[in-house]
Amino acid sequence: MSKKDIIILGIESSCDDTSAAIIKNETILSNEIAGQKVHEAYGGVVPELASRAHQQNILPVVDAAIKNAKINKEDIDAIAFTRGPGLLGSLIVGTSFAKSFALGLNIPIIEVNHMHGHVLAHFIDEIENEEIKEKPSFPFICLTVSGGHTQIVLVRDFLEMEVVGTTKDDAAGEAFDKTAKLLGLPYPGGPLIDKYANLGNPDAFKFTKPEMPDFNYSFSGLKSNVLQFLQRETKKDKDFVQHNLNDICASLQKTIIDILFDKLIKATKHFDINEVAIAGGVSANSGIRKRLTEEGEKLKWKTYIPKFEYCTDNAAMIAITGRFHYLNGNFADQSVSPMARLKI
Repeated sequence: MSKKDIIILGIESSCDDTSAAIIKNETILSNEIAGQKVHEAYGGVVPELASRAHQQNILPVVDAAIKNAKINKEDIDAIAFTRGPGLLGSLIVGTSFAKSFALGLNIPIIEVNHMHGHVLAHFIDEIENEEIKEKPSFPFICLTVSGGHTQIVLVRDFLEMEVVGTTKDDAAGEAFDKTAKLLGLPYPGGPLIDKYANLGNPDAFKFTKPEMPDFNYSFSGLKSNVLQFLQRETKKDKDFVQHNLNDICASLQKTIIDILFDKLIKATKHFDINEVAIAGGVSANSGIRKRLTEEGEKLKWKTYIPKFEYCTDNAAMIAITGRFHYLNGNFADQSVSPMARLKI
């Protein structure tokens, strides 16, 4: 191993996935994730239960990441961890572990913004057709869509980003999950809406699209519209959802994607940028991935779609972001504490 190689341990614990990854330069050597089934019974993430599960998972996950990367812990140059945004109890576990492990190894710690991580996941080395997959060029625009955030981010450099559009109430991922709950689908419902949408007619039903200024979003009105629609239709036919599930899901998914891309297209024209990426857990949605490709061909964009494993919460994206901070000499000290709300 060359001395110029930089090896970073990344730790992610912002919500309900405990993850640890080892990166050497820009290549991921391991990316371990432990999910939490306990929340399914409650129809959503229970913060206290998430925190307890992180405490159980953090040691074995980090141990597996180090072993599967085939390195020793003494080879690690720094530890990058998610400082926020996220659930405070969950963030405390990852932050505390990173600080104590780094103290024991006498190496620096690097705080990472979770949303930076989603964007910079595009800079992880990936092999495609025996070559390293092309990465975005600066400046580019990234549509970052997750359960807690919906943002249009103008990315000028690795660590220079500006949120030019954001949701003013609910995130797109929340709209997927909450409307799935109205349809009687189990948690997490977003992937199930995607599954059934592929079997339905996206033009079967019309749902509301909000009028928001600039590049901003709103999804609370859509949730209310779906609720009222279902209440109205189930009065006429109590089995309406069962008889029309695929078409409802297809129409709902099309509406959410239309809302997302109307603003994204507007932003690319305003900033005159044709390099466009998607990121975040909801970027795993097949409809969003397909629409990005279609719009890219139509509008002459160069588009970037992350691997599925780098869409949802993972430590690989924290590790790659940590690398860029490391190269810039951006280190945290042992007094650092997590922040549930942390701006990009």
